[in-house]
Amino acid sequence: MTGAGDRDGWRDWSGTKVLVTGAGGFIGSTLVEHLLGAGADVRAFCHYHPQGAGWLTGRDDVEVVLGDVRDQSRLVHAAAGRDVVFHLAALIGIPYSYEAPESYVQTNVNGTYNVASACLRAGARLVHTSTSEVYGTAITVPIAEDHPLQPQSPYSASKIGADMMALSFHHAFDLPVTVVRPFNTYGPRQSARAVIPTILSQLHAGQRQVKLGATTPTRDFNYVDDTARGFMAVARCEQAVGDVVNVGSGREIAIGDLVELLVEITGAEAEVVTDEARIRPEASEVERLLADSTRAREWAGWAPEVTLEEGLARTSAWIAEHLHLFDAGTYAR
Repeated sequence: MTGAGDRDGWRDWSGTKVLVTGAGGFIGSTLVEHLLGAGADVRAFCHYHPQGAGWLTGRDDVEVVLGDVRDQSRLVHAAAGRDVVFHLAALIGIPYSYEAPESYVQTNVNGTYNVASACLRAGARLVHTSTSEVYGTAITVPIAEDHPLQPQSPYSASKIGADMMALSFHHAFDLPVTVVRPFNTYGPRQSARAVIPTILSQLHAGQRQVKLGATTPTRDFNYVDDTARGFMAVARCEQAVGDVVNVGSGREIAIGDLVELLVEITGAEAEVVTDEARIRPEASEVERLLADSTRAREWAGWAPEVTLEEGLARTSAWIAEHLHLFDAGTYAR
């Protein structure tokens, strides 16, 4: 592991045996590719689906294990012999958490318990994925890791529970645990449940009306490659063991201003109309998110490398090329 004095040691993963849960998803598959590029021996734990392992389907440079984080015995098998476990598997759709909150507890809280138990048995370090949603609407800005946790949705509550479960294994059983708290990650492969692909898929489809929820909240958007690098840097940081580390860009933008920027990037013409299905209950809306990533910078030597404008342009190009995946808004990898 590295401390703040070794800024580049985390980039070499040669000989490190890694497990990534949720590896077939948006951030998970990107992290897998970065780990492979750094020389890691990667085992990917993907939610079982008859069609394969998500974005890793068909790859022969990674060992894929299909399963479910609610199945502890399957996780024990997957974690055996691993040095580091990146736990990204979770239910993440906020709107669905209002409809089926118990499923979020089962997958996010109980699933994290199963992952931590498997890590303890395997003697592996656990890097657990949190979310900026646990902070709720900002009380102080920028948001540091000691900001109060505010469960403004069942999803947020389940992730707070998952974070505490992971950290309890450090305090109770001396398991080396770090909680990485990424802010709003975006980029290629992200599903239409998220705001940026929602906007871009509509613009590239030629729609003159972009359907969105609230446009006044601000978000801190971080490009997916930067998020993946953040995970890797924090995973090799000794100072981060037993603690929480934010990974964000340090720049906020209102959703309405984001639309204008994406219209400019795509050259499209469109107006925003309200989609009632995307409006959160009044007390549940998170109005402002802006990361303080001082720990990631000073402890782990990480800083974002991709500007918002550059990342949005890359994402726009990818969505234009893969627009068929967003047909009728059903794409949900």
